[in-house]
Amino acid sequence: MAEPEPVPLDGSLTLVIPVHNEAANMPRVVGRSVATLAQLASSWEIVLVDDGSTDETVTAARRAMGDQASRLRVIAHPHKLGYGVTVADGLRAATTDYVAFMDGDGQFDPADLTSLAALMPTADLAAGWRRRRADPRYRLVIAGVFNLLVRVLYGVRVRDIDCGLKLMDRTVLDAAAPLLARSALLNTELYFKAKRSGLRVSQVPVPHYPRVAGVRSGARLIPILRAIRDLVWLRLRLSRQWRAPSLAVPVPENL
Repeated sequence: MAEPEPVPLDGSLTLVIPVHNEAANMPRVVGRSVATLAQLASSWEIVLVDDGSTDETVTAARRAMGDQASRLRVIAHPHKLGYGVTVADGLRAATTDYVAFMDGDGQFDPADLTSLAALMPTADLAAGWRRRRADPRYRLVIAGVFNLLVRVLYGVRVRDIDCGLKLMDRTVLDAAAPLLARSALLNTELYFKAKRSGLRVSQVPVPHYPRVAGVRSGARLIPILRAIRDLVWLRLRLSRQWRAPSLAVPVPENL
């Protein structure tokens, strides 16, 4: 199937890429991101959030930017803080009209951001769902259980809630502030707040590719148990510390 023709966005764009020891993946991930972003927006940047890498991830990313190096911003954690904190730091740093994020492990093709951009005329948050997830079977089982718990506790009914390829306009981040999750529950928080705020959410299937370089970091027992604990913790915090903003347009009194 041919890739869709890019639909340029009507504003500036930031792509947040969370990374931890992904030097081997940077040439392909960053290189293809540069080519795609240039098609989607005239004003764009990449925010690379380095989560305590001990290899040459940042150096490799700068090299992959080529003559577009001035469009790369780097946020560096002194030590590993985890996926949710890393993505959230990138989202908070973005000041553009549109913000996307994509995992830096090479399992997504940055060109698929064009499929998300095509949804934006009728969506505030556009997300991928992995058509055929290229992960071991035990990860698929864990994901299924996690999605079920999210539906029960949060009332969020979407496919593949943790798919690390999303694009949103500024209203989503404004409505979601402040971001509370400090784990992989960031995706759950974004969906929950977007839906409770009356914002439009759309999804589209995207390919998912096997990891060919680097070391997989997810699906270890302790982080899984922590994520399940945090499902309850975050739901309680949301009920106490966040209220959906009113997005209704006031009606003039003489109508």
